[in-house]
Amino acid sequence: MLDKTLELTLEGRIRKDILVAAKQAGKVGAHIAPSLSLVEICSAIFENFDESRDVFVLSKAHGALGYYATMHQVGMITDEQFNSFEINGGEFPGQPSRSANNHVDYSSGSLGMGLSYAAGRAWGDAGAGVYVVLGDGELDEGSNWEAASVISAKKLKNICAIVDCNGLQSDGKCEDILQKDLKRIWEAHGWNTIVCDGHEAKEISRIIKDINSDKPTVILAQTVKGKGVSFMENNNEWHHHELNEEQYLQAISEIEENYGLR
Repeated sequence: MLDKTLELTLEGRIRKDILVAAKQAGKVGAHIAPSLSLVEICSAIFENFDESRDVFVLSKAHGALGYYATMHQVGMITDEQFNSFEINGGEFPGQPSRSANNHVDYSSGSLGMGLSYAAGRAWGDAGAGVYVVLGDGELDEGSNWEAASVISAKKLKNICAIVDCNGLQSDGKCEDILQKDLKRIWEAHGWNTIVCDGHEAKEISRIIKDINSDKPTVILAQTVKGKGVSFMENNNEWHHHELNEEQYLQAISEIEENYGLR
């Protein structure tokens, strides 16, 4: 096992933050696995993010803890703010709540609404880069496809949507609930569609930087739900759960082992 004094990579620090905050939430629990799957997506977005101009929309509200942890690790929010997760009166509840104080642009929770909001922001300000993160299960909501059609028709090329394709939603496997060929559907709606490994932050960042299309762009990021913790990976029991002490220590140990500087 790696020396615990070694600094973790950014993705390791974000994952460790997720676990620490989830443990502190106690019996309230947290959406741990859906947050772990989008770590590299969030870190790539915020590498390219201009706080004075750009907009971030987490439509996949169940990944909120990954969003908060990323902002914490890139210095957008303080330790005190991050540690208020799931505390009454805190700025960071279980699902994002818009506030001028916490860099959250969009209150999410009702799935399927974020892309519509992103469309309005992109349409209203062509100079802003609008990033929206969706879940593949969330795409069962028809409102997404109404928004996708409008965005394409209006050629809102300042939108970049990233889908966290971890193959699971709260009720089970996406393919068992509603089979969708996401690449063909997005292309049919007129989007520039790119498929990539959702756990390669550098690759996602490169794609974002290299976007050069007259169409809006969607990145289908292939991920693993619960990525980085063996007993959570592809295990839907961890969609929302509480961590006991033994589970917490094992999870932290695995993150330190897998994401330390080599």
